[in-house]
Amino acid sequence: MSGATVCDSRTVYDSRIEAADGVELCCRIWTPQGKGPWPVLLMRQPYGRAIASTVTYAHPQWYASHGYAVVVQDVRGRGSSQGHFLGFRQEAADATATMAWIRAQSWCNGRVGSYGFSYQGLSQLLLLDDSQLPDALAPAMAGLDERKHWATSGGCHWWALGLAWGLQLAAQGCQRRGDEVGWAEIRQSLESGSFLREGLDLLKRHDREGMALNWLQNDPATPGGWRVHQPPGALWTRPMLLIGGWHDPHLTGVLDLWQRAIAGGGKPLLRVGAWSHLQWNGGLDRLQLAFFNQHLRDQPSAELQDSQPAWLEDLSLGQWLPRWPQHGSGQVWRLASEGLAALDSHEGRLNPTPGGGSGHVTLVHDPWRPLPGRGGHLGLDAGSVDRRDLDQRCDVACFTSDALQLPMELLGLPELQLQAAADQPGFDLCAALSVLNSDGRVQQCSTGVSRWLGEGCQAMALRTVVFQPLLLTLQPGERLRLSIGLAAWPQIAVNPGDGSMPQSPAGPHHRVISVEIELASAQLRIKPMVGAN
Repeated sequence: MSGATVCDSRTVYDSRIEAADGVELCCRIWTPQGKGPWPVLLMRQPYGRAIASTVTYAHPQWYASHGYAVVVQDVRGRGSSQGHFLGFRQEAADATATMAWIRAQSWCNGRVGSYGFSYQGLSQLLLLDDSQLPDALAPAMAGLDERKHWATSGGCHWWALGLAWGLQLAAQGCQRRGDEVGWAEIRQSLESGSFLREGLDLLKRHDREGMALNWLQNDPATPGGWRVHQPPGALWTRPMLLIGGWHDPHLTGVLDLWQRAIAGGGKPLLRVGAWSHLQWNGGLDRLQLAFFNQHLRDQPSAELQDSQPAWLEDLSLGQWLPRWPQHGSGQVWRLASEGLAALDSHEGRLNPTPGGGSGHVTLVHDPWRPLPGRGGHLGLDAGSVDRRDLDQRCDVACFTSDALQLPMELLGLPELQLQAAADQPGFDLCAALSVLNSDGRVQQCSTGVSRWLGEGCQAMALRTVVFQPLLLTLQPGERLRLSIGLAAWPQIAVNPGDGSMPQSPAGPHHRVISVEIELASAQLRIKPMVGAN
């Protein structure tokens, strides 16, 4: 155990703990005024303990003012902690040692909760065994499968997101080593946008063993070489508040945690807001405090006693509604066009009647001007956006419903199925669901991508695109639109069309790709967001 370095003898100080292998891990500790012991809240993060995830959460001092000691730890190899950073695979042993150390401190009353989002969301789930578990935990925007929940969608790497996050970690590694030139090189590349082309090379130079580079080099379409983490079984029965966002790329991971906790005998709470990864529109600190008060201080909360454990924010109404993720609204639409859906954004039709599909559409992808990906859950500009200009492009096929006569709630996981074939051994389908408002706005609310590589691309076959889950209520007079394109740059790398794995923007060897879509059997349906096959 290391001696404490006191920064403020009243409320804040740093301390070092010893991991099982002797590596020292640095923590910053905030304590309430007065005499303890107190319940403790723990966050373990790789970005520096001083930040304490204040990009989305209240400062630890706020929790300390409500009667909690708060511990924010630099994980191994980050910040002021010793050792070599190995990503998620290092966290179980260190988290277990940290929990044991906290419970042994005189200022801890023996009850420990954990919280945090993204890396900090998963780090609180990874422990060696049942011996040192949190008494309550609040994981946000995280998942257990590194392929499905952290790095890829529909067989595509998260290109812009993966590079930006990996380079942030790499730059902090340069800072830790005193490599100012490397830090400046990465920072300039991020600020200029050139990281989208040179990011892989930067990672190879500055963080060759990093988790992000490994993900970007693994095959996104197969599970081989990817980790799926398995928390101790008893963890699922602990009180758990799961937090997700409709515009967050890790939402499917949060929903997977919800399913696993229920299957493991737990009674998890779920909150999904109209949030992106970094914008929570006021956050959930009050609710999180009530959750910890109930389970760590035995102070029941009327809000948490509600019979419905899952509350979801409607994307259009801005209201929190009690909804079960296992239920879906179940709508089905057929696609119809006389062949001009890519030229006239109002020509293609979404028909709710069975057997209402007909026609075909041909789309052409020109790598010189790839279709941009905008907003949604995979964008650096994540969130709801107006895409009317994208829908006016001739490489986007649009299918629009009639104006609604009554309100219609969409709840669940949108899925598009259609028959398609390309003239090259590689192509992508990039789709969006939007609401057409009476003022002309085309408000994008959910997106999905899927990729195919190899000779099978050139045969007419069933193709599926899975979208981001949603809860959305359309109003009378509004219309629903499905838009289909062949690229979403820079959210995913541009498909070269030669069958190789895309790992770059468009280059001189990228091919023009034509895709024929048959509409007779095509359908868009809303499935349950969890529990569906």
